[in-house]
Amino acid sequence: MASPAGGEERRLSAPPPRPGLSYSAPPPIPATPAVPRTIRAARAFWLFSFAAGLAVLLGSFAARDSNLQRLRGVVAGMAAGRDAESVGTAANIVFWGSILALLLVTVLEAAVLAAVLGRRTWARWTLVLLLTIHVPIMVLASAFLVPGGAAGSYVVMLWGAGLLLALAGLVLLFLPPAAAWLKGGRGQG
Repeated sequence: MASPAGGEERRLSAPPPRPGLSYSAPPPIPATPAVPRTIRAARAFWLFSFAAGLAVLLGSFAARDSNLQRLRGVVAGMAAGRDAESVGTAANIVFWGSILALLLVTVLEAAVLAAVLGRRTWARWTLVLLLTIHVPIMVLASAFLVPGGAAGSYVVMLWGAGLLLALAGLVLLFLPPAAAWLKGGRGQG
């Protein structure tokens, strides 16, 4: 090697040693595919369905005094000879039980819809089951929560709209673009 002007010869240092082989390389960052339009529309239909059902429940809660008074008359007619306290207790149980049953089904549907949006294919079939359970609960609760007159027709229209929206959202979840997006996810089942 050529010596520098000072007369000293310097040695060039060797590069650092290469790291050994590793079997625990970090995984690549997965690409997140865009949510298809059918999934977005299904989500919107389900959310509007939840809004319609919750509007009925809030309306029933707001008019609970008139609903409970009407139910006391119905229970008193069915259980003739009972005291007023037991009739009032039975009316309260029927009213609050109907509200809670509908609220529980709605919350379960929302949780399963979140699972669908998390790309779990089994959740579509669970929504089918929950919607088939929701209908008879709604029919049973309608006997206790639907008031007479025009207010009752609004309740029935909201429930009908909610069911139609939920059914439309469910159908969209089974269309081919939605199925392909769900099957491409990590939670197949």
